[in-house]
Amino acid sequence: MNITEKDSYRTDSNRPRLLLSRIFLAAQYTFYPQLLWHVCVQSRKAAKQFYSGADWTEGSLAVLRSLENVGINFEITGMKNICSFDGPAVFIGNHMSALETFVLPCIVQPLKPVTFVVKRSLIDTPVFKHLMRSRDPITVGRTNPREDLKAVLDEGPKKLQAGTSIIIFPQSTRSVVFKPEEFNTLGVKLASRNGVPVVPFALKTDAWGVGKYLKDFGPVDKKKKVHFTFGEPMMIEGRGTKEHEKIIRFIQGKLEEWDQEERESLSV
Repeated sequence: MNITEKDSYRTDSNRPRLLLSRIFLAAQYTFYPQLLWHVCVQSRKAAKQFYSGADWTEGSLAVLRSLENVGINFEITGMKNICSFDGPAVFIGNHMSALETFVLPCIVQPLKPVTFVVKRSLIDTPVFKHLMRSRDPITVGRTNPREDLKAVLDEGPKKLQAGTSIIIFPQSTRSVVFKPEEFNTLGVKLASRNGVPVVPFALKTDAWGVGKYLKDFGPVDKKKKVHFTFGEPMMIEGRGTKEHEKIIRFIQGKLEEWDQEERESLSV
């Protein structure tokens, strides 16, 4: 099933889990081998310099299914807002774990051709580099805000004019705790200067934890539901202060709602 066929997607509660996942108590022991297999397969395709948007969607969906295989439940809403307008957009949201980098493509790409703003080091990481380079992302250093602003404002218009939307995580690093003061206006400025809408999104992806020794390979918690939701597109007026604050309120409100839902489910 294509998860973008409707406005929302929820993991089937009757979906059977992978046999090995039922045997091993820790989900990461069966998830990460699946993840590495998918990454290697997709990376080999990308290394041959023929890696389409459909390939990217397929690989991303395979990761989502692998998470479901080990017992992770997804809830994705607001997908109608992604395709409620013509042309590209800037997608702006919070950044919590490695999960969204792998899964967002199978949500957005089928509806809008898209790429990411990513940390420059990712395009040189073994195995991942072929995948990252194939999507022609905008790269930033994450150490000098002025340089990052210049890179995004120089490269972003080229992507948008070609019809490619851009996903931006304005936080300097991934964090389970959302801090508005660390949420910069880079995406708002890009959208404003190019006359394209912003689509805010909020996510809760701490089911994929941060590793003690390898940051991207942490515990996988089946008790935590994965949430993605997309808000209504908005055009930026003036300096975009009002819209930036609206994006922050949207994310904060959703995180509070999901945290409350999680507390209630754990207390039952």
